[in-house]
Amino acid sequence: MSRADLRRIAIAAAATAVVFVGGTVGFTQLLHEPWHAALYRTVMSATLAGLDSTPAGIGAEFLTIALALAGVAIFGYLLSGALEAIAHEVAGEQRRTRRRLRMIDELHDHFIICGYGRVGRRAAEEFAASGQPFVVLDFSPDAIAAAKERGCLYIEGSGAEDTDLERAGIDRAKGLLASSDSDADNLYITLSARARRPDLTIVARASDQEAERKLVLAGADRVVQPYSTAGVEMAKLALKPQVAAFIELVSSHAGPDLRFEEIEVGRECPQAGRTIRELRVRSTTGAVVIALRKPDGRFDVTPSPDEPVEVGDILIAIGTEPELRALEDLFAPQPVGA
Repeated sequence: MSRADLRRIAIAAAATAVVFVGGTVGFTQLLHEPWHAALYRTVMSATLAGLDSTPAGIGAEFLTIALALAGVAIFGYLLSGALEAIAHEVAGEQRRTRRRLRMIDELHDHFIICGYGRVGRRAAEEFAASGQPFVVLDFSPDAIAAAKERGCLYIEGSGAEDTDLERAGIDRAKGLLASSDSDADNLYITLSARARRPDLTIVARASDQEAERKLVLAGADRVVQPYSTAGVEMAKLALKPQVAAFIELVSSHAGPDLRFEEIEVGRECPQAGRTIRELRVRSTTGAVVIALRKPDGRFDVTPSPDEPVEVGDILIAIGTEPELRALEDLFAPQPVGA
């Protein structure tokens, strides 16, 4: 509540007290009524509730009229303040909405989270921790309220609707998460997103293998089964707790300094065609290349130092944030003729 609202309430309260006290004293003197009867008459007159009897005497009648007018004035004063506060709130909400939509329109290479339930919120936390921009797209009032509370950019709508995907910036997005609790919703979301953006990275949630198969057919690049994954992680923790703890340590952006990163070697990368040994990746950047994903989808785990890094390869590396930034700079594309 603003200072202006508090000031308005204080003035109205003071005016009400003056009217009640003045009316009670006036009726006591004019009609010789006990104070409680005079107060009752004052309250009934000022609140326009009316009385069963007309006050005797012209003075009492004029006092009743004055109290009625004062009550109308106080009520009008409070009503105008309430309407003004509502207008300010509406205007403020409109400004916040315009600002939020403008920020979404300015996003590039962001992710769209379709479904802000438990899975979507956990993904959003990871994106936020890594500094990756994202937009929440959901129609549930609870999900929208949670997105507002956490300060997330959001669009109220459905990922299955082309217009809502467009409002979320799908044409400029880097990827999309179909993380609804419903397999059917995730299927429609995947179909809509893939039809709009054939090159978009889509990760979808599935409840079982049958849903996973349909989502892959619909165009999802990767499908995650939270319940199945949870069982695998529990088994890993039981069988190989230190390995599982290390992977969790380096894969979570909420953890310490170590990170995994993937870097694609583009056509304009000057390092393409050279070997890992020639590039001296470890001594130059401090990061370690632990795998290469070839264009045909094959993974070369723990690649040899004499393995050439070709166009289309994706380097999987581990290191601290400064080391990974240095690695990104090493493989950054350069314009032709630079």
